[in-house]
Amino acid sequence: MAERTARRRGYKEGLGGEMIAEFLGTFVLILFGLGSVAVAVVGLPGSGRQAVDFGPANWLIIAWGWGLAVVFGVYVAGGISGAHLNPAVTLGFAVRRDFPWNKVPAYWLAQIVGAFVAAALVYASYRWAIDAANTEAGLARDESLSTYSIFATFPAEYFGNSWWGPLLDQIIGTAMLLMLICAVIDTRNTAPMANLGPFIIGLIVVAIGLTFGTNAGYAINPARDFGPRLLAYFEGWGDIAFPGSFEWFSGYWWIPILGPLVGGVIGVLVYDWLIGPLVKARTAEAEEREEGPATPEP
Repeated sequence: MAERTARRRGYKEGLGGEMIAEFLGTFVLILFGLGSVAVAVVGLPGSGRQAVDFGPANWLIIAWGWGLAVVFGVYVAGGISGAHLNPAVTLGFAVRRDFPWNKVPAYWLAQIVGAFVAAALVYASYRWAIDAANTEAGLARDESLSTYSIFATFPAEYFGNSWWGPLLDQIIGTAMLLMLICAVIDTRNTAPMANLGPFIIGLIVVAIGLTFGTNAGYAINPARDFGPRLLAYFEGWGDIAFPGSFEWFSGYWWIPILGPLVGGVIGVLVYDWLIGPLVKARTAEAEEREEGPATPEP
């Protein structure tokens, strides 16, 4: 009888493969997302294709750009890693015991690196447009909030130097994201069929951008903000990137990290505590009706 040898597990089958999937999925997400912001902020105005100031149409480009970015990022990584693409999603799934805690740091690292590399590629492609916009405005790079906004987020001026308003905004937005993701992937509920889940999740992001986006740029994803923020700091945006300070805000960098992490946990708990038990009970009731009443054996 021939001796069997155990096949060695390589990186493709273990955590290494999942990290690659998270890296590439997050890369696609951030590449298209930041690219849409670059088009709206410097691409259209600088190319001569837009004669008016930044307005609602530009915001629609950003909102739909991020939504489609989510769709394609999830399609890239979904079958390998579950396509978290967001440390808040990873933490939320770990809290609800759908994901092992020992994988959380590795996923977070892959997501942040993917976001940083994507931001670097967007910068490499749009640096001419960025420099032209800053020259036209007569601003040095470390004074230009508008070109910085291509990469990372900042709070609206009406918040002043308050940290609570933007933090609350990030908690609410990410809580809605995670609660709705839980609903979309719950096959006991009205989950979309035929691999339409990524499109629905993308629409969730569009909805958040259209309803909460102007408060603080709807990061709703620590990797989405932190990775590109690092890139912006290294490329000369200085204090605007780190520690995140400008005329009406200071030390802002931690809010798009903590807010989404807190909001993500709240979102999954709201779904699991309020909707999960109802779905479970009704599913059990439906199964009992299908089986019919028990009949005694002859």
